[in-house]
Order: sequence, then structure tokens, then C-alpha cells
Amino acid sequence: MLTGSLVEIYDLLYERFGPQRWWPAKTQFEVIVGAILTQSTSWRNVEKAISNLENAGVLSVEGILKIDIHELAELICPSGYYNMKARKLKAIVSFLSEGFGSDLDTLFDRPLDEVRRDLLGVYGVGPETADSILLYAGGRPSFVVDAYTRRIFGRLGLLPPELSYEQARSFFMENLPSSARLYNEYHALIVRLAKENCTSRNPKCDLCPIRPLAGEGSFCRNRA
Repeated sequence: MLTGSLVEIYDLLYERFGPQRWWPAKTQFEVIVGAILTQSTSWRNVEKAISNLENAGVLSVEGILKIDIHELAELICPSGYYNMKARKLKAIVSFLSEGFGSDLDTLFDRPLDEVRRDLLGVYGVGPETADSILLYAGGRPSFVVDAYTRRIFGRLGLLPPELSYEQARSFFMENLPSSARLYNEYHALIVRLAKENCTSRNPKCDLCPIRPLAGEGSFCRNRA
């Protein structure tokens, strides 16, 4: 069992790494596009694709609605799986245009569960993407669970691999204050820790700021 709370883990991560200032985007819509494009690729590739969209003058709901899907796929080619992602972008902008008149405030200014349910009904929007859109574009308190989160908290013994996405998300939301600002920073700090210390191979456990909170028998404590 963990000897500290999720808030204590956050405090130690924040003390080590400081504010991360996520999400790296200029507008709410760019966050939504990025949340789609970042599926199964690195953020560096996403930045190239977004730059292509911006340079082509189509980084907007109307722009992506009007552009030919094959031209769209070519622009987002750096992000990988570009034909599928072009369909996903077309689906999300159709959803925004037809349901909310392209007004993101109208989308997000509704009960959280209602917005999330609607997003999950859009082609190509799974739970992680929906929560990223809610948190980073909408500023809504919806915790994002990704592979980094599962790796770190799995190693701490808090997230068994058999837990579903919804169960893992509930674990965080039930044990943390409901705060978009907190969730935003927490997830960014998790990513930072995963990249610098809690790597998939050869993790640097001796340098991990949250290792002192790991309970006996956990992966973290068993590492020399």
C-alpha cells in the first residue's frame, strides 16, 4: 500500500519539477485538434501537422469542414495514421458545427457528464481524448489517464493493470479535490516524471521524488 496520499504525491512532483504550463496550444480549437492528432504519436509530430494546418489557413472548424479530406490527410501526414485522423477531424468539426454552431463555450458550458457523453459519441474520440479535450480545451475537471499514469501508479501498486479506464479515472477524481487547475498540473507532472525518471526501461528509481511514499512490496521499493 502507498504510505502517502495522491495530494502528497502531487506536492512532491511539483516541488521537484515546478509548473509545467500545459497544454501547448494557442486556442481551444487547437487543443481539440491536438488531442486527436496526438493519438499514437509524439507531440513533435503533432506540432508539424498543426503547423501545416495553420500555414494552409484551415486551422478552424470552418477550415477543416471545407477542405477536401484527402488534402486534409496530406497536411496532417506527420502525425501518422493520417487517413484515419482526417476522418476523425472531420467528425469532430461536424459535431461542433452542427451541434453547437462552432461555439466552444456553448459546448463546454453544460454539465460535465453531459459534455463527456456527447464527446464520446463522436467518431475517433475515446475516453482519454475526451478527457484531454474537457480538461485542456474546456477547463473542466476531468482527469486524464494515459499510459504514463498507468505505468507510474501501477508501479506504486495503486492501479492494477486490470482496472478499466473509467475505474482508473474515478480513482483519481474520488481522491483529489475537483479542480481543473490541479488535474491539469498533475497530469503534466506525471508525464514529466515518466519521461525523466519512471521510464519504461531502466527507470531511475533512486532519483524518483515519490519513491519515499511507495509501500513495502511495490515495484518502486523493490528496485535497488
